[in-house]
Amino acid sequence: MTVALSSQPDIPEIFRLYRLATELQKEKFPENQWPEFSPELVTTEVTELRQFKMLIDNQIACVWAITYHDPQIWEEEDNDYSLYIHRIATNPDFRGNNLVKQIADWAREFAQEKRLRFIRMDTCGYNQKLINHYTRCGFEFLGSRKLKDPLGLPAHYQQADVCFFEIKL
Repeated sequence: MTVALSSQPDIPEIFRLYRLATELQKEKFPENQWPEFSPELVTTEVTELRQFKMLIDNQIACVWAITYHDPQIWEEEDNDYSLYIHRIATNPDFRGNNLVKQIADWAREFAQEKRLRFIRMDTCGYNQKLINHYTRCGFEFLGSRKLKDPLGLPAHYQQADVCFFEIKL
C-alpha cells in the first residue's frame, strides 16, 4: 500500500470513484448522498497538492482530499492546527480492506509532520453504521448538527445534519 498525491491523469478515475460511491450511498443511505462535484474543485485540489490516492498493486484503491481550514463546516471550531479530510471514495475492488483506518494512520503521520493537533472529518446525514465504522478507525464522534450557513457548500450539506469526527494527536 502506497499513498501518493493525485495528478491530472488521475482525475477521470477520481470522478469514476465518486460516481460509484454515490451509487452505493443511494443504495445504503438514500436520504443523503453526494452531489456531482465540479471538475474545477478536483482540479484545484490536485494543483494545490491536496488530493491523495492510495495505491494497492498499482491500482487506485481509494482517493480523498484534505484541507487545512474548514470554517464553513466546522464554524467556530475551525482552527490553524487541524487537518480536515473530505470525500473518501473507495474502489469497489478494494472495499472491506479497512482503508479508512489506513487513511487515519497515514493522516496521523502526515499531521504530526506538520505539527498539527487534530485530524477531522465530517459526514452528512446520521448514518449509525458509518459513525461506528469511523469510530472503529480511531475517530471520536463529536455529535451532529445542522450548519449555520451552508450556502455555497455542495448540495448534500444544505439540509442534512452533519456528523463531526476527530482524532486528537
